[in-house]
Amino acid sequence: MAYDIERYLNVRGAGGPTFGPAGELAFLLDATGTSQVWRVDAPAVWPEQLTFHEERVAFASFSPTRDELVYGMDDGGNEFWQFHRLSADGSEDVPLTAHPDAKHQWGGWSHDGDRIAYAANRREEAVFDVYVQGRDETGADATMLAEGGEFDRLSVAGWSPGDDRLLLHDSHSNFSDDLYVLDVATGAVTNVTPFDEDVRFSSVAWTPDGDGIYVCTDLDSDTRYLGLLDPEAGTVETVDEGGDWEVEAVVTDHDSARIAYARNVDGYSELTVADADGAILDPHPEPDLVDGVVFSLSFDTDGDRLAVSTSTPTENTNVYVVDVASGDARRWTNASTAGIPKSTFRDPDLVHYESFDGLEIPAFFTLPDGEGPHPVIVHYHGGPESQRRPFFLSLRQYFVDNGYAVFEPNVRGSSGYGAEFMNLDNVRNRMDSVKDGKAGVEWLADRDDVDEDRIVAYGGSYGGFMVLASLTEYPDLWAAGVDFVGIANFVSFLENTGDWRRAHREAEYGSLDEDREFLESISPVNHAHEIRAPLMVLHGANDPRVPVEEAEQIAAEASEHVPTEKRIFEDEGHGFAKLENKIIAYSAVVDFLDEHV
Repeated sequence: MAYDIERYLNVRGAGGPTFGPAGELAFLLDATGTSQVWRVDAPAVWPEQLTFHEERVAFASFSPTRDELVYGMDDGGNEFWQFHRLSADGSEDVPLTAHPDAKHQWGGWSHDGDRIAYAANRREEAVFDVYVQGRDETGADATMLAEGGEFDRLSVAGWSPGDDRLLLHDSHSNFSDDLYVLDVATGAVTNVTPFDEDVRFSSVAWTPDGDGIYVCTDLDSDTRYLGLLDPEAGTVETVDEGGDWEVEAVVTDHDSARIAYARNVDGYSELTVADADGAILDPHPEPDLVDGVVFSLSFDTDGDRLAVSTSTPTENTNVYVVDVASGDARRWTNASTAGIPKSTFRDPDLVHYESFDGLEIPAFFTLPDGEGPHPVIVHYHGGPESQRRPFFLSLRQYFVDNGYAVFEPNVRGSSGYGAEFMNLDNVRNRMDSVKDGKAGVEWLADRDDVDEDRIVAYGGSYGGFMVLASLTEYPDLWAAGVDFVGIANFVSFLENTGDWRRAHREAEYGSLDEDREFLESISPVNHAHEIRAPLMVLHGANDPRVPVEEAEQIAAEASEHVPTEKRIFEDEGHGFAKLENKIIAYSAVVDFLDEHV
């Protein structure tokens, strides 16, 4: 039986788990059409909804000592996250911040549950300061412990075991970070990563004794490994080298002295849980999870259980709880597949193809039933320092069920394959990633099961740029293009993106002062006359990352040359969070592709 796009968009996902002090579990679920906070106290029981907003909830974090949690929510996709304190039964909801024009980035609860820490750009849009606030205080009562003016993009990575220090993360770019320790009593800030070269510290956690810091880093390595940072000496000892694959996430439980970390092996996750004594780990049995992607790791208060979000190409995202001692994993949530049998979902093949310069490009390729030749959706991920991974995508399953093949390349610039691969597209090498896309289409065209005259460029954010650049650089390859919240003009994008992210993005794309002419030369809007394929452009009016003017520009220019359809959503930001809007947007995409492909 075939199902329409609305049915696929009603497939749900549950994630972002957080344990309460009594062993209860809160998580995010989009059953109402937007992600809200839900609670469940045991596996295979009916969950209870705790928040009831029209806007999406971004995260929830339980207090370690009280039956309450903090959650964050924005307005219309604007990403100006505000915090609320919510009782564990949902009966009391108290606003903690009241600065609707500022972003608040969660930093965690103190171990006694009396205080929270976070970073916010209240004083200046481009500057994040560090605040500590009592659980029963309002944002006006928060104490600013560190000004962020001398830093690039400051965030709070967690409280020390004794609650006397905060670990701070300063992101200079996608390839360079520093870590600092903030003394809560004095406000003194100390750099604990005094390295001359660009180094990533993508995920960090205090050791249970508070004397060291576990780091996922590429110091003196191409790929990130699990290291132990000595904050006094400024040295890093290797704990797990990762086997030439990236160690990407680490969490610790201070009371039980346990650690959990995930390794990214060609997109698939491998999870390790161990007792930790500095650099010495005593692993527990490997968690019994299906092959896919693991994220959002959270220990319970005793460290005996680990909650994780998991997703595979054929299993929508749900929360599992791992028994640390045995490795047994049980699913605690049952996000609906909207009545679509899981047996109809298809697994992609992990393939590799050679690009123009001999570089090997990994990709996930999913074929529909039948011998073909099939039309193909070439789906570019955002980022660019992101990665298409084998997680569940309802749209992938819809397209495959309706006769399309789906091809998802990780072109150069993608994360997950080491620093060298990730930096191959920086600044003047930008168009090499577009050439990788062209090589992927040529790989597809050599197959008997692909119709080379019906290939669609499809993607969002940076993936939207890849769509537009592909249509302008290689116009004869494409039957159609679909651009979600994409960059059309690098100059106007950098001029208009949020002040807090401009310098970070310039490190990747190029400087307005030094590279303006080059950025103009590669901007798709300046080559829109080359487009030959019909184009659809979708954008959120409140997008703080890629402002909606990008959609307006490319739609205006392209419409002079090819059939162009533009959809702007007034209550969305960088993507679509509300089910109603998703149904409108993706139904329009389906109609557009039915007409032109």
